[in-house]
Amino acid sequence: MYEPRTYRCQIQDKELISFSVVVRETDLYIRALTNLRGLALKLVAGYRDTMERYIEQHPAFLTSLKPLPVDENAPPILQAMFVAATRTGTGPMASVAGAIAEFVGAELASSSTEIIVENGGDIYLKSQKNRLIGIYAGKSLLSNKIGLEINASDTPLGICTSSGMVGHSLSYGKADAVTVVSKSTPLADAAATAIGNVIKQPSDIPNGIEMAKRTDGLKGVVIITGDSLGLWGEIKLHQFSMV
Repeated sequence: MYEPRTYRCQIQDKELISFSVVVRETDLYIRALTNLRGLALKLVAGYRDTMERYIEQHPAFLTSLKPLPVDENAPPILQAMFVAATRTGTGPMASVAGAIAEFVGAELASSSTEIIVENGGDIYLKSQKNRLIGIYAGKSLLSNKIGLEINASDTPLGICTSSGMVGHSLSYGKADAVTVVSKSTPLADAAATAIGNVIKQPSDIPNGIEMAKRTDGLKGVVIITGDSLGLWGEIKLHQFSMV
């Protein structure tokens, strides 16, 4: 079932042009210096077709909840998903939103020095200025009150959020939000899912942080459940002023 993505209306900066690209289940919200919707639409359709053709021949790629052996002959976007699954102990499709965001965003970056691609809470960011990324955490008291300060020099970067309480994605946990930062957006996506699966109550936050520490390639994590907060890594939090 489709859930309205009302958090998209909360973006405050005005210097970038915003547009949406929807291809079947994929729903991207993109910000760039110019309107690249036509190009983005072609890219999304192309990557989806690549995935769907591969899945026709390898149906386990779609259904597996565990890592599969890396197929060195698979297209690059699928290889990135194989690797993300291997590092996080998830199925390859746990990283699909982050993979599409990154591969589309990286190609759009050749046409705009500022690119933000959001795909259901998973973000690929490439910027020449510092950015604030808010964290939506459902009914938590911390929702939309804190965010991440991202330095331009650290981009391109993936910032992905998983929730056991918001959205339709499969999660075995009850975290209001698990936000993971990585140079790899597919890895950040899969890791957010894996960490979110172990968060069922505030006392599980240390376990989630330890999982993040053990996952090669992560830069940091923020875990929110109820009014409890845990963080680790190269994370700089920003507190939004409430009017």
